Amino acid sequence: MRPHPHWIDYSVIGIYFTFVLGIGFVLKKYMKTSADFFLSGRSIPAWITGLAFLSANLGAQEVIGMGASGAKYGIMTSHFYWVGAIPAMIFVGLFMMPFYYGSRARSVPEYLKLRFDEKTRGLNAISFAVMTVFSSGVSMYAMGKLLQLLLGWNFNAAIIVSALIVLAYTFLGGLTSAIYNEVLQFFLIVIGFIPLTFLGLKDVGGWEGLKARIGNDAMVHSWKYLGSPSANPMGVEWFSMLMGLGFVLSFGYWCTDFLVVQRAMAADSMTSARRTPLIAAFPKMLFPFLVILPGMIAGVVSAATMSGHTSGGVPAKAESEVVSQSGPGGAISLEGGKGIIPPKVDESGKPLVKDGKVVLDYDLATPMMLVRYFPSGLLGLGLCALMASFMSGMAGNTTAFNSVWTYDIYQGYINKTASDQHYLWMGRAATVFGLAVSVAAAYVARQFNNIMDVLQLVFAFVNAPLFATFLLGMFWKRATGHGAFCGLLGGTAAAAVHHGITLPMGSVPGVKGGFLGVVVHQYPSEMAQNFWTAIFAWTTCFTITILVSLLTTPRPDGELKGLVYALTDRPKDVDLAWYQKPAVLAVVVLTVLVVLNWIFW
Repeated sequence: MRPHPHWIDYSVIGIYFTFVLGIGFVLKKYMKTSADFFLSGRSIPAWITGLAFLSANLGAQEVIGMGASGAKYGIMTSHFYWVGAIPAMIFVGLFMMPFYYGSRARSVPEYLKLRFDEKTRGLNAISFAVMTVFSSGVSMYAMGKLLQLLLGWNFNAAIIVSALIVLAYTFLGGLTSAIYNEVLQFFLIVIGFIPLTFLGLKDVGGWEGLKARIGNDAMVHSWKYLGSPSANPMGVEWFSMLMGLGFVLSFGYWCTDFLVVQRAMAADSMTSARRTPLIAAFPKMLFPFLVILPGMIAGVVSAATMSGHTSGGVPAKAESEVVSQSGPGGAISLEGGKGIIPPKVDESGKPLVKDGKVVLDYDLATPMMLVRYFPSGLLGLGLCALMASFMSGMAGNTTAFNSVWTYDIYQGYINKTASDQHYLWMGRAATVFGLAVSVAAAYVARQFNNIMDVLQLVFAFVNAPLFATFLLGMFWKRATGHGAFCGLLGGTAAAAVHHGITLPMGSVPGVKGGFLGVVVHQYPSEMAQNFWTAIFAWTTCFTITILVSLLTTPRPDGELKGLVYALTDRPKDVDLAWYQKPAVLAVVVLTVLVVLNWIFW
C-alpha cells in the first residue's frame, strides 16, 4: 500500500503556498496604475513572458486533461501539441503579434474595436468573459478532485481554498504576480513530472514495453490510423484532425485568446513580444512526454501492485481489478477500472455503467500515477506540480477576465469617465466575482469524464468563429464591422445548432449535445463532435463575414494602418544576433516538429 501523505509532503506544499502568496505581497506596492495591474507596464523580458505564455496554458486541461486523453486516446493526444499548438504559436509570433503589440490595444476585444467597431468588441468581450470563468472553473474542479483524492479533503472545501489562494496573489499583484508565479509553476511542473514519467516507463519496460502492454497499435501511432474514424480510438479522420484541430481550434485559441496573448503583450519590446510564443514553443513540443505518457501508463500498470513493483516482462492486468487504494479520505475502489484508472461512481458509490460498460474516470489517471509511484517527499513535490498547473490555469483566466471586464465591458459600457484608480479598484473587484462564478462552473465540469472534451467544446463555440473574424480582419481590408458582427453571431449559432442535433455515441441528450430534440448524426467520440462543431462554426462565420462585408461600406485605408497586414509596416529585427531573430527561431521549431511527427507517425 502506498504511504499516506506524510508531514514532509505537507511541508513541501506549505513552502510552495508561501512562495506563491509572497510574490503577490511583494509586488503589490508596484501596482500603482491600471496599466501596471493589467499589462505589467509592458516591462517584462522575452524569456519570462515566453515561459508565462506557455504556463498560462498549463492548467487542468494540460496536466490532467492531457493525461486523461493519453489514457483514453493514446499517443494520438500528441496532436494537441504537434498539430494543435506549435504551428499556431509560430503564426501568432511572426504575423499577429505586430498587430496586437503595435496597435497598443490593451486587450483582444479592444483590437476588434479598433479594426471593426464597438458592437463587435462588445460581443467578443462578453463571450470571452464567459469562456474564461468556465475554463477557470474546470481547473478549480480538477484541483478539488485532486485534493479530495490524495489529501482526503472535502470536495467543496477544496474548491473554496484553491479559489482563495489564487484570489490572494492575483488581487494583490495583478498580471505581474500571475506571470512570475507562472514561471515558478512551470519549473515545478517540469521537476515534478520528469521522475513520474521516468519511473512509469521503467516499470513497464520502456516505450517498447508500454506498446506491448497496450496491445492496440492505434494507441501508439499518431498518424497511421487517421484514414478512417473507426480505425482509431479518437474516432476522427485526417480532415477533421487537420481542419478542426490543426487549423480552426488551434489557431482560434493561440491567435485570439487573450489569456495567452496578454502574456506576450506584457513584453518589453515588439521583438520580445514576437519571440514570446516562439520561445514557448520549444518546451511545449516536449510536454507530451511529461503529461501524455503517464496517462497511457496508468491504463496498463497493475493495480494489484500499488505497494510494490510490477515484473518488467509480464503485462499487467488491465481490466476489472478488484483493488482499493486507501487515502486519507477513504478507499478508492478500482473495481471495474482499467489499470489504476478508477471508474466514475454514482451517489451511492457504485461504478457508473453506460451501455453495459463501466464509465472510467480518466481525469484521475495522472493523480493515481502519483499515488502509485511517489514516496513521501516526492509525493509532496508531485502534488505541488499538479496544484501549480491548476492554479496557473485559474490565475491566467482570472487576469484575462479582469482585464476584459474592466477595459471592454465596464469602461466601454458602464462607466466611461472614471479615474485610473477607480479602474484599478474595479480590476480587483472583477478578480473576486470572476472567481466566484468560476466556482459554479466547477460543478458543471463534473458532467464529463475527460475535461479536455468539455474544454474543446467551449473553444469550438467561442474561439472557432472568432478566428475566422480575425483572419479576415487582419488580412482582408474589405472586411467590415457589420460583416464581423454578423459572422460572429452566425458562427456561434452554427456551433449551437450542430451541437444541438448531434451526439457522441453512448450519450444522452443534454450538455453533450442533442438538446434540440432531433439527433441527425452520432459521432464516435466527444472529441470528433467537438472538431466538427468547430469546423461548422468557423466556416459559417467566414462565409457570412465575407457576404455581409461585400454588401456594406468598408472603412478607408487611412483608418486601418497598423491594423491590417497590407497597410502595416513590417517589423525589422535590428541589433539582434541571427539566432535571436523570430524567423530563425520559427525555422528551428518547425524542423523539430517535423522530426517528432515522423518518429511517432
